[in-house]
Amino acid sequence: MIRLPIDKNRPYAKRFDGACYKDFAFEIKATKDGAEFEGYGSVFGNVDSYNEIVAQGAFTDSIKAIKASGRPLPVLWNHNSDEPIGKYLDLVEDDKGLKVRGQLLTGSVNRAKEIASMIEAGIISGLSIGYYVKGYSIDEETRIWTLTQLKLREISVVTFPANDEARIETVKAKLAAGGQLTKREFEKLLRDAGFSKTEALRITRDGYSAYAGERDAADQTALNAALAELRDAFSTH
Repeated sequence: MIRLPIDKNRPYAKRFDGACYKDFAFEIKATKDGAEFEGYGSVFGNVDSYNEIVAQGAFTDSIKAIKASGRPLPVLWNHNSDEPIGKYLDLVEDDKGLKVRGQLLTGSVNRAKEIASMIEAGIISGLSIGYYVKGYSIDEETRIWTLTQLKLREISVVTFPANDEARIETVKAKLAAGGQLTKREFEKLLRDAGFSKTEALRITRDGYSAYAGERDAADQTALNAALAELRDAFSTH
């Protein structure tokens, strides 16, 4: 296991025993064997709020090692190794990023059933991947870190993102995965883009219905263009 020295000038979401953490959004659906969820644990090529880019292929070796072990990666609750609540059915890299599919064992684990209920109620809406950096490069001019090889440590269902900046990553990952934002996430996106609270509330009140497909095509096109500009701004955040 390789641990990088902590760079005081580099922002981290969280660190435990040398591990780094990133957060993202996911969707859940009920199945006969429990509650399945899926989403992207990482999106390739974007500069995130920690000034990092995850390169395509960064998880390849780690995924191979997990599959070769014959043991599924457990779903943890809030990074607590004493509380496994499910297992990951699939981990794969595609052109977009690290795609994960997991299952909460709601039929046999009481905590998993409780968490599934809270997810469905919108109380819990995040996953967090823990990883060790095995390979990287640094652009000396921009100080952007490109992470070329990562070892997955664990993936948790979490109550809150690791810090407030990580909430930006949750929204970005959800957009990249083609998901639709809630009104609260939509307002948060506007606030993080520089709008005042009053402006964000007004835009959310008048514009969210168009974003959600409840207005005519012309309004929808205009709002999609505005959202595209926000996505571009966030991609270099």
